[in-house]
Amino acid sequence: MPKVEVILTKHIVGLGGESDQVRVAAGYARNYLLPQGFAVPLTGANKRRLEALKQRRAEREAQELNSMTELAASLSKLVLTIKVKTGDDGKMFGSVTSGTIAEELKHQFDVALDKKKVHLEKPIRGLGEFEIDMHLHPDVKGRLKLRVESSTPPPPVAQPEVAAKPAAETSKAEAGKAEGKRERKPRPRKPEAKE
Repeated sequence: MPKVEVILTKHIVGLGGESDQVRVAAGYARNYLLPQGFAVPLTGANKRRLEALKQRRAEREAQELNSMTELAASLSKLVLTIKVKTGDDGKMFGSVTSGTIAEELKHQFDVALDKKKVHLEKPIRGLGEFEIDMHLHPDVKGRLKLRVESSTPPPPVAQPEVAAKPAAETSKAEAGKAEGKRERKPRPRKPEAKE
């Protein structure tokens, strides 16, 4: 299959970034990349255009690096609180995932962040405070403090009832009558029959 060289004008996942010169199949270039405006053919005029694309790419990457560095600094100062449903014993229903964290960041602090940038070894399945790693950029890593709390209030603790009189002041007979019981006398034993 013949290959052609093209200059990418946009980042294509798995192929290259803006201003990269790549070799692709002729049909892929002719039917997809060129009509969509994702690439231009490699010609003398387009080679001169390549320098402008490289400069634009460098500016965009520098701006992205600066914005992610600022975001990492601001996220390290925040404490994200997530309320979860729990049972009577305090166990969580479900777990907290990177998608949940990204949604709560958007909801609470208006920070739009892809869930792939939130790095969790495994989903969080307990209440408490956690430190979450954030991979915001290949050169920028940050940490976020996360507090997982229960949205279900704890059950009320039953208080023992206090008696009106101390037990030492009442006799056993009075205590039995107060409870509606009568005093029992021991029964005499029957003699055992001899064989």
